[in-house]
Amino acid sequence: MANVTSEKIKDELETFDITCEDDAVLDKMMEQCLCHRIKGEDIVNEWVAFSTTKGLLKLTVNNLETFEHEVLNKKHKGKSSSKGSKINNTRDVHSIQDLIKAEEEEENLLDSYSTPAKGSQKRALTTPEHPQSKRSAARLPSPGLLLSPASFSPCATPSQKYSMRGARGEVVAMFGAVQGPRWSGKGQTAVQVDLLEGREDSLTSSYKYMFQRLRDVRDVLTEKIEVLGEELRTHFNIEEFSPASLPAQDTISVLGQVCCDSNGKLNAQSVLLEASQEHGARQVPVDLSELKDYSLFPGQVVVMEGMSTSGSRLVASKLYEGVPLPFYSTSELKQEMNEGSEPVMVMVACGPYTPSDSLAYDPLIDLINIINKDRPDVCILLGPFVDSKHEAGDETFETIFHKCVDSVVDGTRGTGCKLVLIPSQRDVHHHYIYPQPPFTLPDLKKDDRVTLAPEPCTLLIGGVTLGLTSTDILFHMGAEEISSATGSDRFSRIMKHMLTQRSFYPLYPPAEEVNMDYERFQQYGLLPLTPDVLIAPSELRYFIKDVIGCVCVNPGRLTKGQVGGTYGRLLLQQNLVQEEGKRVNPCLAAQVVKI
Repeated sequence: MANVTSEKIKDELETFDITCEDDAVLDKMMEQCLCHRIKGEDIVNEWVAFSTTKGLLKLTVNNLETFEHEVLNKKHKGKSSSKGSKINNTRDVHSIQDLIKAEEEEENLLDSYSTPAKGSQKRALTTPEHPQSKRSAARLPSPGLLLSPASFSPCATPSQKYSMRGARGEVVAMFGAVQGPRWSGKGQTAVQVDLLEGREDSLTSSYKYMFQRLRDVRDVLTEKIEVLGEELRTHFNIEEFSPASLPAQDTISVLGQVCCDSNGKLNAQSVLLEASQEHGARQVPVDLSELKDYSLFPGQVVVMEGMSTSGSRLVASKLYEGVPLPFYSTSELKQEMNEGSEPVMVMVACGPYTPSDSLAYDPLIDLINIINKDRPDVCILLGPFVDSKHEAGDETFETIFHKCVDSVVDGTRGTGCKLVLIPSQRDVHHHYIYPQPPFTLPDLKKDDRVTLAPEPCTLLIGGVTLGLTSTDILFHMGAEEISSATGSDRFSRIMKHMLTQRSFYPLYPPAEEVNMDYERFQQYGLLPLTPDVLIAPSELRYFIKDVIGCVCVNPGRLTKGQVGGTYGRLLLQQNLVQEEGKRVNPCLAAQVVKI
C-alpha cells in the first residue's frame, strides 16, 4: 500500500492499452486504493474486469464511482466480514502511517514533474507573487533569526526537497469567484475575534484527566442518543420509538447508535444498532439489504424504520440520519451588529511547520513572509507546532515552541494581523487529551492581537462563525465509514455527518491516537450551531465543498513529508441579503494555495 502512486496506476492501465491523461481520474483511483486498502495493480485489474462486463466503459470519474459502488464496496465488505488477523490491525497506527506515506509519495511525484514557472498542468496558476518592498522588509523583524536551523540543533540542515519545490503560490482548489487584489487584506485591527461560546462556556484552562469511569462514559453516550433522538423524532414527525429486541409484526421505528459486532472494521454484515437505556440498551443486528442508499459509521445516532418479526434482527427499510443545528445568521442580534461590515480576509494554516527530514522551520518562515505580503486581517495557525512524529533536536520542546510563537508574533507585528493559535494532539509539549485546553503563554495574555483557542473551537470573526478542529477526523472517519450512496463523494459525506451529528468528533470508539475525555467532550466537543465555515485539516487531499449550506474546507498541511504542502485563505463578509428566502453563506470565496 505504501508504494501506490498515481504514476504506477497509470503504468498499470497502459499494460491494458488504456491511456489516461486525466489527473482527476488518477486521483480518484488513488483515493479508492487508500480507502479500500488495495494495490494499484489490483484496482486496475478489477476495473478492466468491470468495464469489460459493462461493454468497455470509458474511464471517467462518474464510471469510477459506479465501479466503487458495485465492486469495491462489496469486495471490501466480504474481506471485512472475515475474522482474520488483518482486520484486527486496521486501527493500528502503523497501517495508518502506511496510508499517509502513500499520499505523501503521490504529492512528491506530482511536484517532481512541475517547475516554479509552469507548475502542475492540472491546476490553474495564479498571478506571480509580488516582491515585498524594501521599506516594509526593513520595518519588520526577520523571523529567520529565531527559526534558523542552528538555533535548534547544530547539525540541523534545511530540507533540499522543500527548497526545490515547484508551483509556489499556485491555487489548487477554489470556491467562489473572487480574484486578484481582493485577496490582499487591509490589516484591520478593528476586526473582532471571539470564542463564540464565551469565556464562561469555553475550555480555557487545563484539567485533570485519566480519572474517567466507564459509567460516566455510558451516561454521556446515552445522553447523546436521547438528545439527538428527540430532534429526529420532532423533525420527522415520528410518533414513538420501539425496542428492536421485542418481536413486532408491523413496521417500527428504532432509535440507536451504530456499532460493530467485532473489533474489526464496520461492514454491511456487522452492523449493530445499540438502543438507549430507555429501550433496554440492547444491541440488535441490522439487515441493510433493503436500504438502497446509506452511509454509516460507528457512533452514529440514527433512527431506522423496518421489521423485527423475531426480535433478533432488524430488517431496515428506511434511515433517518440526523438534523443540523441552525446557523448563527438567523440571529437578529447579529444583523444589527454587523450591518455594513467590510470583507475580512482570513488565512488558515495547519502544522507541521517543518519538513519531515529537517528541523528547519523554513515553511513557517515562508508563511510569515506571505502574511507580510498579503496582510490578512486574521491568521489562524493550528498545531502541531512541535510535532510528536518528528525527531527531537537539542532544544527542549517548550523552547522550540516559544521560538515558533515569538517568530510569528514579532514577524507579523507590522501587519496588524490578528493571530489565533490552536493546539493539536500531535503537539509534543502540550496535553495529549481531547478536547484540548488552549496553549499557556503568559507573556501573550495582554496582547490583544493574539487569541489562544482550545481544540476544537468555534470562532466569531467579523460576524461570521468558523468551526475549527486540528484532529484529523476526515482520516479517522474515512477509514471506518461504509456507504452504499451513489453520486456522493466520501469527503462531503463525512462533513455532513459532523454537521448532522452536531459534533466535532462523532466517531465512537475513537481512533487509537485520540485520547478522549468524554465528560469534557460533552461540554466542549459538540457543535454549538452549524458554522458558516467548517475547517478540518487532514493528511488526505485538500478540498473546499459546500455541504448543506456550510462551506467545508480541508486546507491540508503546510508540509507533506519532505515537500511543501498547502494553506487556505477565506474572504468573509456578513451578507444579509436573502435569495428567494434562502440563506446566503457569508463566505464570499475560499482558496487552497501551495506554500
